[in-house]
Amino acid sequence: MTGMGKLSYFLGIQFKQVDDGVFMHQSKYIQEVLLKFHMLNCNPAEVNLKLDKMEHEPGVDSTLFRQMIGCLRFICNTRAEINYSVGLVSRFMSNPRISHLVAVKRILRYLKGTSSFGVLFSNQSQKSKLQLLAYSDSDWCRNLLERKSTMGYVFLLV
Repeated sequence: MTGMGKLSYFLGIQFKQVDDGVFMHQSKYIQEVLLKFHMLNCNPAEVNLKLDKMEHEPGVDSTLFRQMIGCLRFICNTRAEINYSVGLVSRFMSNPRISHLVAVKRILRYLKGTSSFGVLFSNQSQKSKLQLLAYSDSDWCRNLLERKSTMGYVFLLV
């Protein structure tokens, strides 16, 4: 084994040593994804979009759509706040429509504006007590397509 110094980049994830601990982010990968899908000079994102099967709309290139979803799934490793949105647009991978592609591009626009966000692994001292916090939420039958419920949860160690 050889010592290569402190970890800085591994599998598309960047690591930065800061005073509080280690900061993990994917800003370089996000820039590469934006460049790949010609979204580098895009505008900010919109919110509150409702998706449906949209069978009356023309279809889009499903290979391109799946590539975009795959890139977004990888970005979810360091950006938990987009998990729900990416999961929602992933439901339409078998038959994507224009509105579904627009929704994916909105997620990419959001990532463009927040590419420096990431996860901080804090180096807590042994004297401080860690506390586990848990939150959950459920949405009964909001999925209008299949009448399914959605549940989410998050655990924080602070």
